[in-house]
Formats: sequence, structure tokens, C-alpha cells
Amino acid sequence: MMNFGSIFLSEALGTGMLVLLGVGVVANVLLTKSKGFDGGWLLISMGWGLGVMAGVYLAYKTGGHLNPAVTIGILFSGADEYAPGIDVTAINTLAYLSAQLFGAFVGANLAYLAYKRHFDAETDEEKKLGVFATGPAIRAYRWNFATEVIGTFALVLTILAFGHTPTGLGPVAAALLVVAIGASLGGPTGYAINPARDLGPRIAHALLPVNKPAPAQPARVPAGVAAGYRPSLDTDEQLVSEHSAEPRRKNSDWAYAWVPIFGPLAGGALAGLVAQFVF
Repeated sequence: MMNFGSIFLSEALGTGMLVLLGVGVVANVLLTKSKGFDGGWLLISMGWGLGVMAGVYLAYKTGGHLNPAVTIGILFSGADEYAPGIDVTAINTLAYLSAQLFGAFVGANLAYLAYKRHFDAETDEEKKLGVFATGPAIRAYRWNFATEVIGTFALVLTILAFGHTPTGLGPVAAALLVVAIGASLGGPTGYAINPARDLGPRIAHALLPVNKPAPAQPARVPAGVAAGYRPSLDTDEQLVSEHSAEPRRKNSDWAYAWVPIFGPLAGGALAGLVAQFVF
């Protein structure tokens, strides 16, 4: 039987690898000076899918959930175990969910370090946020929520089917599934389909120094005063305060953040309930 600590370590390691590679591929495609710049949506979908494969392999001891929606889906399916030797209990559920969020946060920070100089060179703040967190192509919260429910339902229901229809593909099957969802259902919202994948990196974006300073403005000289004029100390301090370069106000789009959290959780729970009658 695995304890809280061993479950936490396994899921944090796997989710961290997933997000490191997933956030990394988005940075590669979006950040202007990257060699993978403008690589396209399929490259992003492939990167996330292969990130899932790597993460599931690393978290094999705990079944490689890597996703609170998957954990909730198994819970709602009425299963007795999350993975062989791991009973469905409140403390084990907490271990999975907390580890997934922590791992996603750490993975996003590592991806930031890998692309640090490219973040520094990038001037588009929306692209920087897009590296870390998902966002809608058309902001319509109810429809965005529905998209996340549908995508996650497809993900979790198929993953639950894997246990009843063994193919020998293992983590590769999960990787191909994520690529398929990204390629087909990812357009409207960027297919979070994983609350930890969005929330952990979004917190990282809020905390990391990703915003460039606003350009300094030239000091104003009062009209009719010679160019060599030096203002008094008070005026000089005021000019320094007004025109020194300071970071632009960061926007981590918390108004949207509930969609990629609760949409996937609802989709996972619905898939678990359906699985009780289908499998």
C-alpha cells in the first residue's frame, strides 16, 4: 500500500514532466525569438500529447492520473482503487489532487527558466500568458465551459475504457488521445481538459517576473525654460517617479480561470458516472 507521501511524489513528478513539456512546446511556438516560432497548432498538440506519455511513464506507480479530472472520474465511476494497491479514500484523493497542482506549478516554473531569455525578449504580454494558461478564442463563458466539459468527458471516458480494453499501448494510447482532442476540440478554448494544467501555470505566471518594464519617457522641461534647467529636489523626485521604467500591470486573466477548473472537473465527473453504466 502506498502512503500519502509516495502518492504525492509520484503524481507530482509525472504532472511536473507533463507541464514542463507542454508549457515548453507552447513557449517554443509562441515566443518570437524561439527556433520553433510559429510551428503551428499540430506541433502544440503533439507536444502536449508526448508530455502526457512521459508523465504517465514517470507516475506509473500511481496510475499516472496527472489530472484532477481523471482522479475525479475514477472516483465517480465507483472504482475501489485509483491504481493497484491505492484505495479510493479521502486522504488518497487529497494526495492525488494536491500533488497534481504542485507538480504543474513546478513544471511551469522550469519551463519559464528554460525560456527565460525568450520571455525577456518577447514584447507581447498576451503571448506570455498564453504560454502558461489557456484562454478562449471567443470569450463566451457558458460556451467555453461547455467546450471544456465536452473535451474532458471525451478524455476521461476513453481513459476509463482503457482499463477494460487493454491494447498494450499503455501511456502511448493516452498520448494519442490527447493529440486527438487537441487537434479536434482544442480550437475554442485551448483545451485545458485538466484543472491542474491550467491553474498551476496560471499561478506561476502571476508570481514570475514575466512582464517587461514599460519604456521610460523623456523628462518634461517646463515651457519657456532653458534646456540646461535643473528642477528643485522635490520636482526632480517627482519626474523620476513619473518617468522611471516600471513593470506593466500583469494580467493573469483570473476572470476566466474558473472555466478551465470547473469545466474539466464537471466533464470528468460526468464521464465517471456514465462509465458505471457503459463498462
